Amino acid sequence: MSAIRIVDASDTAAVRHLLWPDRDRDGETEQRVAAIVADVRRDGESALLRYAREFDRLDGDFEVSKKEMQAATKTVAPGVRRAIRVAARNIRAVAKKQVPRGWRANVGPGITVEQRIVPLDRVGCYVPGGRYPLPSTLLMTAIPAAVAGVKDVIVACPKPDAVVMAAALEAGASRLFRIGGAQAIAALAYGTQSVPRVDKIVGPGNRYVAAAKALVAGDCGIDFYAGPTEIVIVSAKGSPEWIAADLIAQAEHDPDARSVLITPNRSLAAQVASVVAETMPPTGPAADSIRVHGGIIVTKSIKEAMALANSAAAEHLVVDDDALADQVRSAGSVFVGSWSAQVAGDYAIGSNHVLPTAGAARVRGGLSAADFVKQITVQRLTRRGLSTIGPSVIALAQAEGLTAHAASITVRLPAYAKATAGPPKLREGGKPDTTTDG
Repeated sequence: MSAIRIVDASDTAAVRHLLWPDRDRDGETEQRVAAIVADVRRDGESALLRYAREFDRLDGDFEVSKKEMQAATKTVAPGVRRAIRVAARNIRAVAKKQVPRGWRANVGPGITVEQRIVPLDRVGCYVPGGRYPLPSTLLMTAIPAAVAGVKDVIVACPKPDAVVMAAALEAGASRLFRIGGAQAIAALAYGTQSVPRVDKIVGPGNRYVAAAKALVAGDCGIDFYAGPTEIVIVSAKGSPEWIAADLIAQAEHDPDARSVLITPNRSLAAQVASVVAETMPPTGPAADSIRVHGGIIVTKSIKEAMALANSAAAEHLVVDDDALADQVRSAGSVFVGSWSAQVAGDYAIGSNHVLPTAGAARVRGGLSAADFVKQITVQRLTRRGLSTIGPSVIALAQAEGLTAHAASITVRLPAYAKATAGPPKLREGGKPDTTTDG
């Protein structure tokens, strides 16, 4: 029996399950998270310590010192340290291209608009510490922040092992804390005696982290909701072995991960299903992920396959060639051609692997250096400039019934105000009306 199901695109219920799964809100999780966040916000350090000991098994200091990081880094295999440097170099190269540029435009005579790019003062990077250590996530979050000019890059990770510490040093993280879960998000959002309050929190996490980020979003910036990871592959001619490997690779992240192939080639579908069954790891979450959330959708055409892929707005989208890539309208990150292994993007291409999931790619892309800056507009008007646009401002203000807005212009342009005042209104009896409306 195949380890991955094959369905026809005409089976709308099965397609919906694979591409648009229901994301029911977990009321119990939200209530638990709300209580944790409220405790940390109210009691600060004491609440954070209590939860860190309970959930993170903290036994020691919150903060990892630079000396400890340096000592731990020396224990990391040289090949891994080199890999961290290679990945960091590529991430920096891409991030430098992502920082928005300032500009100044002369809109008209005496009218100038400027856009200034100002980095955030302090950000928090959340690095999960669950099933696997994730130094790559630290690199993907901390390096773009540093490239954007953020001075204080605070990292929270419940179980930072030696390789995560090595990544923190390479990324230039300012501080590293052994905290995780909703309590870490609350500490970053509101600050405690030890953990400084940040302007924005980025990075993926479990459902408690996601719920906490959503809860604090009114008080602290966040990147976006990051749920279970996803891959959608659209292929009519790919290698069955390579496609199967990509599907399984994504599935090993999480039992809730979603791995889907969409193809008009029924023979390819059968071959991929066979390889998946043959190469499925005997342990780990991949088998459960593929069984529950994985699948192969057979379409009538490649056009139909791309339409489904765009509707899915998946976190990762893999396509055969540039002709298909040109048709992509919604995806977190796109990988073109058989050699563009999606896993390479997880680590060392330089593109970011912190990406929108659950359809959020309909409205935004992945994390970038642009997420760590503010775009501030600066306006300058001369007397000539205000005289040029003043009549338009007054007309629009009066059309909206905002007379004080209009007066803010006419007080500066008395000659214009006098010229447009018109004859005084008369009260009953023929005397001038000197009263005001309202």
